[in-house]
Amino acid sequence: MGIIVTGGLTYNALLAAKELEAEGVKTKVLNLTSIKPLDTEAIIALAKETKCLVTVEEHQIAGGMGSAVSEVLAQNFPIPIEFIGVHDKFGQSGTPTELIKHYGMDKDSIKEAVKKVLKRK
Repeated sequence: MGIIVTGGLTYNALLAAKELEAEGVKTKVLNLTSIKPLDTEAIIALAKETKCLVTVEEHQIAGGMGSAVSEVLAQNFPIPIEFIGVHDKFGQSGTPTELIKHYGMDKDSIKEAVKKVLKRK
């Protein structure tokens, strides 16, 4: 299972990966430090190795990192993918922890997305 993450949610992705490993789901996390330029070689290599991905970002998915990753995969190695991030909604107010939970970007949401995409693999 591959998880591609950027920004502050890297910690949540690593926690989810650790728990998934304990549940028997072999997981590899790729931290994209930039969206432009995009590390297309690393994305394609992870896709070929894992055959399915979850992207994790703390902003709008549309036009963000998840969209960029899916464009790379559509052109080079199409596989099942799930997206963690803001799903075309207006922002809310709250603490960072509350907002991460509200938008489904917490560790448990990442784990759920992994399990969902694995069913499509």
